[in-house]
Amino acid sequence: MAMIILQVVGYQNSGKTTLIEKVIQRLCEIGYRVGTLKHHGHEGKVTLPKEKDTTRHAQAGAAVCAVEGDGTFFLHAKGNWTLNELISLYKTFPLDVLLIEGFKHASYPKIVCLRSREDEHLLHLKNVLISISWQRTDGSFFIEDEQAYMEHIIAYVKGEKHVCHRS
Repeated sequence: MAMIILQVVGYQNSGKTTLIEKVIQRLCEIGYRVGTLKHHGHEGKVTLPKEKDTTRHAQAGAAVCAVEGDGTFFLHAKGNWTLNELISLYKTFPLDVLLIEGFKHASYPKIVCLRSREDEHLLHLKNVLISISWQRTDGSFFIEDEQAYMEHIIAYVKGEKHVCHRS
């Protein structure tokens, strides 16, 4: 089975990270192996913990460095990575689903999180499957209707629905 890629996009404080946490938990409960990739956006450079060996390796100039221990693997790689390059890296892992937070102009299937009506222009992005809104609107799931939108997301991942319209 090819890795399913699903983006979650929206502006800051629209619920993207919380939604991804819930989707991860639900998918893992039903047996899917899930990876995530977050676009750091405008929050500054990603940093490593200070005073650790891997940080020292990176500071010494290593283009790629990693640490593995007790079943956990952390990777640090310098460079200007395109989304496609990052996805290629993720394809080397045994994943069923990759959830991407951000990269809103990429053309992968998307869940759009809308904090307010001013965000509705995001619905014109490519490949919007569903939208989840903090206000009750036609065509979007209301943020509190978690069971309804989660059912659509799970059905999409299972291949039961090609387009997750609000019914």
